[in-house]
Amino acid sequence: MANHKSALKRIRQDKAKRLHNRYYAKTTRNAIKTLRNTSDKEEATKLYPEVVSMIDKLAKRNIIHKNKASNLKSKLAAQISSL
Repeated sequence: MANHKSALKRIRQDKAKRLHNRYYAKTTRNAIKTLRNTSDKEEATKLYPEVVSMIDKLAKRNIIHKNKASNLKSKLAAQISSL
């Protein structure tokens, strides 16, 4: 257990941040899954900018790595173009 008041506070803050980050990461993963399962090109083209925006926000806030974000976006774009 932590020995300092500041360490206890840091534990509380980390827990809150972790919950926040998990929520947004999971929401983005669900959006990516929805986009990947879409077989209609028109609908996928409409969803793509929203999903890319979510991915960019995660990368900007260091929830996911910027290269992972780039890979996700390029794979989604390739999949949409192949529909």
